[in-house]
Amino acid sequence: MRTLYFSYGSNLSSRRLLSRAPGARFVTVALLKGYHLRFHKAGRDGSAKCDIEVSDDPFAKVWGAVYSITRQDILGLDKVEGRGDGYEQREINLCAPTGGAICAFTYIATRIDSALLPYHWYKEHVVRGATEFSLPDRYINQIAATPSLPDPDVERHFYELAIYLQETHTE
Repeated sequence: MRTLYFSYGSNLSSRRLLSRAPGARFVTVALLKGYHLRFHKAGRDGSAKCDIEVSDDPFAKVWGAVYSITRQDILGLDKVEGRGDGYEQREINLCAPTGGAICAFTYIATRIDSALLPYHWYKEHVVRGATEFSLPDRYINQIAATPSLPDPDVERHFYELAIYLQETHTE
């Protein structure tokens, strides 16, 4: 059985998501209205991660990708996302590009610290994902303008971004 998952943060990058949920299959780009993208989830590494926050702004929206994933993928994502210790799953209603509605689950932060900043590598995952799916330029520029800082663990920085060095070949 497969389930629909809405990715909006670092998992928006298909390379990042597939490294964590190899059975994931892209379905569509979608829009979550009434929310803002925030970098304020307190990560286990001491930096900020993405979250979606309810807003009363009538123009608030978060773009993301909908993936069909397996139960095994969900268990893997629960572990790496820290379900029960930083994120919780929530069912949400999305707007499809065709105007239809999509019901999917996503992760919502339970530990928030607005003083934290994301590491450069984390923000790069989000920007690469937004670019990969040709999200609106203004949205991508807002993500890219988010202040970030270098990871003091240089090896982790290079490890995190190594997935983009791998070439994919189809024959």
